[in-house]
Amino acid sequence: MKKQPKALEQWHKVMSTGNAKMLSELLTDDVVFHSPVVHTPQKGKKITMAYLLAASQVLGGDGFTYVRKIIDKGNIVLEFTKEIDGILINGVDIISYDENDQITDFKVMVRPLKAVNMIHQKMGEMLMRMKNA
Repeated sequence: MKKQPKALEQWHKVMSTGNAKMLSELLTDDVVFHSPVVHTPQKGKKITMAYLLAASQVLGGDGFTYVRKIIDKGNIVLEFTKEIDGILINGVDIISYDENDQITDFKVMVRPLKAVNMIHQKMGEMLMRMKNA
């Protein structure tokens, strides 16, 4: 079996632990984050960390499962599922990484519309809690 990229191994650890230090080391300073609910790409480590740490709190934990992965040189696509409040969320994380195994671009796409709307609400609440903490 082909060895998976270090960037993917580290990402799985971040999702299971919510470790901010590990996430910081995994992201390049100029990483770009593409949210399923924010129109413009979010540029930079600080904002990307905020979104990804909030997402690990909202989506991670029990019931979050990566059900498929596609790995190509410098790119990873991870399909995930999670049920929250009776709504089955299906989405993909599209991750690009560099030669240092650091993430340079992270795009999240989610379906169905009910799931997008719920994630928008819960992520907004989580980001506000993190900001006020």
